[in-house]
Amino acid sequence: MTDDKSAFKFPMNKADQFTAIVLAADRTTSDPIAVKTGMACKAIAPICGTPMIIRVLDALEASNMVNTIIICGPPKSAISDCPELEERIRSGRVIWLPSLDSPSRSANSGLAQVDLEAPVLLTTADHALLTPSIVQYFLRKSQMADSDATVGVVKHEDVAAAFPGVKRTVIRLHGGGVCGCNLYAFINPRGRGLVSFWQRAEDLRKRPWLLISQTFGLMTVLYYLLGLLTIDRGLNVVAAKTGINVRPVFLPYPQAGVDVDKVEDMLLAESVLAGAVRCHPVSGEKDSRIDDNN
Repeated sequence: MTDDKSAFKFPMNKADQFTAIVLAADRTTSDPIAVKTGMACKAIAPICGTPMIIRVLDALEASNMVNTIIICGPPKSAISDCPELEERIRSGRVIWLPSLDSPSRSANSGLAQVDLEAPVLLTTADHALLTPSIVQYFLRKSQMADSDATVGVVKHEDVAAAFPGVKRTVIRLHGGGVCGCNLYAFINPRGRGLVSFWQRAEDLRKRPWLLISQTFGLMTVLYYLLGLLTIDRGLNVVAAKTGINVRPVFLPYPQAGVDVDKVEDMLLAESVLAGAVRCHPVSGEKDSRIDDNN
């Protein structure tokens, strides 16, 4: 994987600028990545020598579409173990907030610090393969989506082709399964209500059928079981239940569907970053404004 700084040759307007919220707390008290690396928490675990959270912060800054970064976590006691993060917080380059007892509550805590009219990008600190081009692509497409909020997804077939044999959580839909990318954009105040909807579903994210049943209703789960549910139909149900228009952004970057939840994920990320595994954008879907060399 090569550096993609050359992708950003176009000046950005203030209207393009997002506030980014990065969720950086561990889900469990004995996160496998933290245990494997001997770090106090997963967010500061090194991937090819660089803490994961620093990789994410660098990608956000280099996208030229983020003007403020808020991180929720890691624990205050762990920050001193990552001097670079400590310095960014001390200098005001990054705003730190303590994490709460769930990702959605932490996200709401971050949103409370942001002007209501400001568009917001929500992502996670374990997105070790995030690049400036992925951020820019997602936010550009989100701006053009004519919606209140967007969610980033990648086709499972693209992930499987790029990383044969790698297991990812897949939501199996009519026309092909998709993998989440831990990328969400709230374009307007109404879009932020998606976090409250998420709060009811976050504990079920690894059990797609139960998530659909409890959150979307029996008819939707029937469509899912019959293999008839499309991503648009599912998001239309969200709109009907919440009044929030949510659209998917399909990313042509297979690595966007890889977050570091397991030791195997960490080894994959290191292989990609070291160049042992090549990962290119899916041909034919790349935004013409982005000159990505990954």
